Amino acid sequence: MVKFKKIAVYVLLLLGVLILIGYLTIWHLKPEYEGKIVDAALEKEVSVYYDTYGIPHIYGETEEDAYRALGYVHAQDRLWQMELLRRIASGGLSEVFGKDLISTDKFFLSLDIEEATKRTVASLDTDSPVVKLSNAYLEGVNKFIKEGPTPIEFYLTGIKKQNFSLEDMYNTMGYMAFSFAMAHKTDPLITNIKDKLGEAYLVDLEINVDTSTVWLKNYESLKAKKGIKNSVSASVTNALKNINLPLFEGSNGWVISPEKTKSGAVLFANDPHIGFAQPAVWYEAHLSTPTYEKYGYHLGGIPFPLLGHNRNLAYGLTMFENDDVDFYYEKTNPADSTKYKTPEGWKSYSYITKKIKVKDGQEINFTYKKTRHGPVLTGIAKQIMGEKPISMSWTYTLYENKALDAFYSISKANTIVEFKSALPNIHAPGLNVMYGDVEGNVAWFASAKLHTLPNGTHSKMVLNGAEGKEERVEYLDFSENPKAINPPWNYVYSANNQPDSVNGRLYPGYYLPENRAKRITQLLGLKNDWDKKSVRNMMLDVTSAVNPGVVVGLSKVVNVKLLNKSQIEVLDVLKEWNGEYTLNSYEATIYHRWIYCFIEETFSDELGEELYSQFLATHLLKRVIAPMAEKSESVWWDNSSTAQKKETKQDVVYAAFNKAWKSLEKDFGKNYKDWTWNKVHTLEHEHPIGKVKALRSFFNVGPFPVNGTREVINNLGFLYNDTGRYKVTSGPSTRRIVDFSDVENSISILPTGQSGNPFSPHYQDQAKMFVNGQFRKMLLNTKEIQETSKSLLIFSPK
Repeated sequence: MVKFKKIAVYVLLLLGVLILIGYLTIWHLKPEYEGKIVDAALEKEVSVYYDTYGIPHIYGETEEDAYRALGYVHAQDRLWQMELLRRIASGGLSEVFGKDLISTDKFFLSLDIEEATKRTVASLDTDSPVVKLSNAYLEGVNKFIKEGPTPIEFYLTGIKKQNFSLEDMYNTMGYMAFSFAMAHKTDPLITNIKDKLGEAYLVDLEINVDTSTVWLKNYESLKAKKGIKNSVSASVTNALKNINLPLFEGSNGWVISPEKTKSGAVLFANDPHIGFAQPAVWYEAHLSTPTYEKYGYHLGGIPFPLLGHNRNLAYGLTMFENDDVDFYYEKTNPADSTKYKTPEGWKSYSYITKKIKVKDGQEINFTYKKTRHGPVLTGIAKQIMGEKPISMSWTYTLYENKALDAFYSISKANTIVEFKSALPNIHAPGLNVMYGDVEGNVAWFASAKLHTLPNGTHSKMVLNGAEGKEERVEYLDFSENPKAINPPWNYVYSANNQPDSVNGRLYPGYYLPENRAKRITQLLGLKNDWDKKSVRNMMLDVTSAVNPGVVVGLSKVVNVKLLNKSQIEVLDVLKEWNGEYTLNSYEATIYHRWIYCFIEETFSDELGEELYSQFLATHLLKRVIAPMAEKSESVWWDNSSTAQKKETKQDVVYAAFNKAWKSLEKDFGKNYKDWTWNKVHTLEHEHPIGKVKALRSFFNVGPFPVNGTREVINNLGFLYNDTGRYKVTSGPSTRRIVDFSDVENSISILPTGQSGNPFSPHYQDQAKMFVNGQFRKMLLNTKEIQETSKSLLIFSPK
């Protein structure tokens, strides 16, 4: 008995020691939200008030002091995220995660972002306010690196903290410019389909403008208002699947004029759609100095907010989806493989060699070559096949990079004229910039450096690089870009849909189908008494304006004589379905299972496994669903694997319905009312280290059953696959509503939380709120901030 008591005492002591070690670890590694930090570089004291959700409200006497404090607090909550973002373009992921990321590093190095960064930084004016404030921000980041606790991810991966530089800032911006990536997935794929199957198979792929869909309309009035197998497509797919970091996908934005609001003041709404990851992409911060105030949303490592508002104006972004990449077939000299053909004769490839550090492996040398068009992407990784070299002409790396200047100027603007003057400096990626202000102005600007190709040249094909007949003709002046300023219909919006023409030009792009645009314009047109509550309800809308029509189109050709009683009941139910995607909807589950089988029955036999997989990852898939449901004839209906029979649309639709039905019965039983959406549509915010099974529950957030679907306003998107499970991959990276009749009570939400540190109380404190459609205030009132602050962090020059 005595022996047992001694053992029990030792066990309790050991547990106590472990608990103490755990407590000390958490205490040491968590962010420091209160106390005093001495920084001799400061001119005056800076006060940082943290609100209930860990958002810093930074008060400084000078802008440089405020940005220095921003850099520090940003780093202590997001240093790991910042570290990964700066490593992508410079080929540094293999050093963190090992040999599996070598091909990803090769791919991103070959995009030439790092070389473009070197040219940009070398030409910067070091005395400009942009560079001065950027350096102040970096000094704050580096002070935290030197003096602050090391995030746990650095211990787990074994990498050392290193100071950040302007090069890292521009490399991060380069990755975000690329992350849209739709051209890389689409153009070579379309070319391969044409080469494999013939041009007849391109007709139904919706690669051109659809004149019957909802377009973004142009209008301009600056009068102020009164009132308040591919080689390349395979490579990008394989490269991106290995990293669990945010990718830009789409977005919604709308701004309602005073004539359509209950208060007579502008209402602004924006929810950029970005790939979900943990931590969330945006870091919120409110900066206030005697010369500047902004409540902003910041990317990791970038000082100036890409989304923001103050008492004068609000702005936000969606993806323009324009085509800023052209691919070219190059012809190598058969007698000298170091040269390629140009209209002026044979020229030498230029070669760039980079070193890639590999965790637990040897450093490797990687060399890629360039032509007059840009880097050659063929041959950059072992999974990339093909004999013809394909080079990439990308506006981002070819044109002078002034994006950082643009976002600085945007953040400083106080009027619509000042705001508009900053936009020509955004050259890539193309962005729809949404704007509203206290004077009653509303605006949408398509901001990008647009170019033209010779007549008859199709921008979505790989072009002929040797002859010189398919080169870019000109870059257009910003004045020719699509826009709408104070239109007479009294609102502006963007849902990544096709913009109208300007001066007779229609700009090619990778625009999403009309689904969200159609629903947004339907809802905005119905009311003239909008308020914050009704805008919030609209932002959470889960009704498709298109999918019920797709069901009707498919149902028309189903032979009901081949169906059983339950199947006939379901068809009747689907015909009455209003397109809502709530958690208890079984219609939603049946619709998507049927549509996937319909797409598979239509396209997979001709495309083959690899091209079909690539097709599923493009916007082409989303664009073809509604038109194919309406078409009665298509070359795609016939199954190429059944030589003795020519299938019709009726055959394909019935086969898809029957296949979907059997798979749903297998998964969920015979009662179709049990096939509810909550069982198949889930959201999990994945951390890169959460891929390790034992660490998943510690780093990842979720999973949660979630309503919505892809291409509704509450756009919670996923990729189709044959599992019938729809793991949400992208959606609102924030939901923001700014009400200029009551700007201090404007609201927003993040998908998980403000901090990327798993020991912080703000790592996932907004996750359930986000799933439940809740919001919180974006505090601007100084007195309210001070009275409700949960902690105060002082930066002192002494």
